[in-house]
Amino acid sequence: MFDALLLRTFVTVVDEDGFSRAAEKLHLTQSAVSGHLRRLEEQIGKPLLKRTTRSQQLTPDGERLIAYARTILALNRDAWAQLTRTPFAGRVRIGVSEDFVEARLLRALQDCAAQHPGMDIDVQVNIPGTLLGLMKQGELELVIGSLCETGASGLLLWQEPLVWAWSAQPLVHLPSPLPLALFPEPCPYREAALTRLAQAGIAQRTAMLCTSTAALRAAALSGFAVSPMAASQLGPGLAALGPELGLPLLPDVQFRLFTASHADPQMIAAVSQVIVDFCSARRQ
Repeated sequence: MFDALLLRTFVTVVDEDGFSRAAEKLHLTQSAVSGHLRRLEEQIGKPLLKRTTRSQQLTPDGERLIAYARTILALNRDAWAQLTRTPFAGRVRIGVSEDFVEARLLRALQDCAAQHPGMDIDVQVNIPGTLLGLMKQGELELVIGSLCETGASGLLLWQEPLVWAWSAQPLVHLPSPLPLALFPEPCPYREAALTRLAQAGIAQRTAMLCTSTAALRAAALSGFAVSPMAASQLGPGLAALGPELGLPLLPDVQFRLFTASHADPQMIAAVSQVIVDFCSARRQ
């Protein structure tokens, strides 16, 4: 019989493409990881990896085992979740900022609800300031939002640069006053952009008031207006305008998970873990 611990180490070494990164992810020493692989190879009596000083490659037997190992570990996780889960009954209302909504996240939340019969998950999309206000009023249990230069509590999921988004077409000089596409107040991107421009003495005007990231992208793609946007949102056809055009640097965007004090701890823990796992996979 295969030891699940050894199989997990084997899969992690393959996925992380090396013993050192696998050791870091598994919180083990590199020698412990090597020992696990050696024990697994001894159990089946065949080598699983061809190792060189710079790389490693699965042997034919390793290729066969890796598929089985993934299936065994997945079944193990599913069995554990089914037999140990707490029966939930109730609704979790989640506020999600406009630039965080993805089909993959919604599927992950849907899977979470399916694993816990009796749990319903509702999602509301809006700007972070509005969502946090709704949570204070008791209308949301969780909020996933992006903030700038904040001392607010909440679990930091990740952070990235806030940039001036514009069409990828070459721009020789900035129009004056600078046309902006912005979300309405209270929006952290809006506040950061207006503050930095005022400090730099750059005239601006709100050329387009938006209620969606799609509208912000359209404004920037067309060259109608510059939009402050998280770097990961740029996508094809957009570029970040740099200081060579005289624009000031913007602060980093912090994506945080906020939890309401009135929320059910067990349900919130289950949903929060799904969100954290999603963010971890999203940033890889």
